[in-house]
Amino acid sequence: MAILETCDLRKIYGSGDTEVRALDGVDLSVEQGEFAAVVGTSGSGKSTLLHMLGGLDRPTSGTVTVDGRELSTLKDEALTIFRRRKIGFVFQNYNLVPVLNVYENIVLPIQLDGGQPDQAYMDQIVETLGLGSKLQNLPNNLSGGQQQRVAIARALAAKPAIILADEPTGNLDSKTSQDVMSLLKVTSQRFSQTIVMITHSEEIAQMADRIIRIEDGRIVTWG
Repeated sequence: MAILETCDLRKIYGSGDTEVRALDGVDLSVEQGEFAAVVGTSGSGKSTLLHMLGGLDRPTSGTVTVDGRELSTLKDEALTIFRRRKIGFVFQNYNLVPVLNVYENIVLPIQLDGGQPDQAYMDQIVETLGLGSKLQNLPNNLSGGQQQRVAIARALAAKPAIILADEPTGNLDSKTSQDVMSLLKVTSQRFSQTIVMITHSEEIAQMADRIIRIEDGRIVTWG
């Protein structure tokens, strides 16, 4: 079953001579539990695509459907709530809250939504990501790789329909990048978690189940 679909998705900036078609008719389908990598050079449209998939920006035309809901039908407040419950984000720069410890960072999105974390599930995530001894640490006491693991744990904790990862290894050395990618793959398999990852690295992309290539705002090949 497709958990994420786009239909004729377009994002156009400017007009006339200054018009830029950041996305130019993207049709995309990602299945439940799939780990897909979107690969493209700088300016290819991959980051714009990620923002559309995550409801962080609205398209000029076309649709994005996540877990059966078309995002364009949701008003801003409803979209914010839907995003918090259904979409997990892993960014290149981690986006951890510096004054909260590891555990508090992981459960923050759940608490913002007024919920309580599933402790048994949390324990599984913490064990899988090797964070058990770090739960009381503040982010600035962690290495880059450890901070990215916390960001992955935070994205998983709310049991989202999809996780969107934007260059998740961009700030990491090659060894740590491989470790983080291995953990993303393990979490995808262990928790049947759907992941869509944006990357410019062919090597990193090879670890996904499927590679989707984007050029000039269009999908050119499906892995």
